[in-house]
Amino acid sequence: MKFTKTLFAGAALAALPTFAFAQEAAAPGFDEIGPYIMTTLLFLVAGFLVFFMAAGFAMLEAGLVRGKNVAMQLTKNIALFGFASIAYWLIGFNLMYPGDAWIIPGWVGPFFAVTSLEPVGLDAADAALDYASVASDFFFQLMFVAATASIVSGALAERIKLWPFLAFVVVLTGVMYPISGSWQWGGGWLSEIGFSDFAGSTIVHSVGGWAALAGALILGPRIGKYKDGRTIPMPGSNLALATLGTFILWLGWFGFNGGSQLAAGTVGDITDIGRIFANTNMAAAAGAIAALCLTQIMYKKVDLTMVLNGALAGLVSITAEPLAPSLFGALLTGAVGGVIVVFTVPLLDKLKIDDVVGAIPVHLCAGIWGTLAVAFYTGNWGAQITGIVAYGAFTFVAAGVVWFILKATVGIRVSEEAEINGLDMAELGMEAYPEFNKG
Repeated sequence: MKFTKTLFAGAALAALPTFAFAQEAAAPGFDEIGPYIMTTLLFLVAGFLVFFMAAGFAMLEAGLVRGKNVAMQLTKNIALFGFASIAYWLIGFNLMYPGDAWIIPGWVGPFFAVTSLEPVGLDAADAALDYASVASDFFFQLMFVAATASIVSGALAERIKLWPFLAFVVVLTGVMYPISGSWQWGGGWLSEIGFSDFAGSTIVHSVGGWAALAGALILGPRIGKYKDGRTIPMPGSNLALATLGTFILWLGWFGFNGGSQLAAGTVGDITDIGRIFANTNMAAAAGAIAALCLTQIMYKKVDLTMVLNGALAGLVSITAEPLAPSLFGALLTGAVGGVIVVFTVPLLDKLKIDDVVGAIPVHLCAGIWGTLAVAFYTGNWGAQITGIVAYGAFTFVAAGVVWFILKATVGIRVSEEAEINGLDMAELGMEAYPEFNKG
């Protein structure tokens, strides 16, 4: 019996090389499937980090609006994510990444090329192993478009109707953002001239900022915000929530920038992702400290809302190029973003442009700075300026047209009575903090 077991074991060991060879012949080895698996995993992990930014935007906005409008901001944030998901599936993804299916080469891709995923149970022999799964790529890119819409939500808070806003979100996420995004990330004309925007200081953040600016100009300021040449403070309901939202956004940004490496199959790729994380964090820290110190100098007291937006501006600033800088370079990039916020917020008030959460200074102004800063590493100032102007002109004009159409047809602003009483009751019939109004 012992001899039989030994003989069997020896035969099995002898057969192992043959078995291994047969397996290798039947399917690609790890050298082939490893990059596909690791990049797909990167997209999934980074994607759910960016998804968590939706919670960050919701908490930030809920904290910075007045108590009578909190439920409306929360409703807008979850609804816009739902509409963005559907619009990007039906229209946006293949419009943004057309491959060889351009309608106008380099400018406009195919409309209504609905996104489809790989079949269930796909094996290595049938997979396109040169990149990552379509499902993971679609999921990751979708998270970015939702962030763009959230930028608009915060700027136009406390006086815009719910359904016209959501109609704008569908156009923004399904058509406007994908068309302009295709110019660079889809291999369009801006990529051909050397424009560079690693994770979207302009493609995501400035686009959201331009759309918000157009909406703010057409919508007008909140009642009582500007009176007799003065800006009347309208403090937010909960700075603890706003701070939580900022930390959530800071966390999500590691996925936002790190995932934009778009590859994780080599030692170099993984090392670069680590560098991106470190630079992203340094820029946020520098933006927060710059805003903290500057508000102390200018106002003799630190302004927490400026510090929060300073951190976010630092993150937006480094997003266009989080890989190339040293830690000191990332510090400088983020610090300038924090300074931009401190000076731009009061400038908008002087121009009577009412931005409730500071989205325009953070995402538009710091986004422009971050995109320009790329040229310190590439030397291609012309391409960077061209890209900034192209995205600004297209988004501002297109958004303005959509806002004007909505204003002329269904109206975009709530009534004066509804605005004074709060959008929670006027638009939703419920309040975020109902016990506060009880006697």
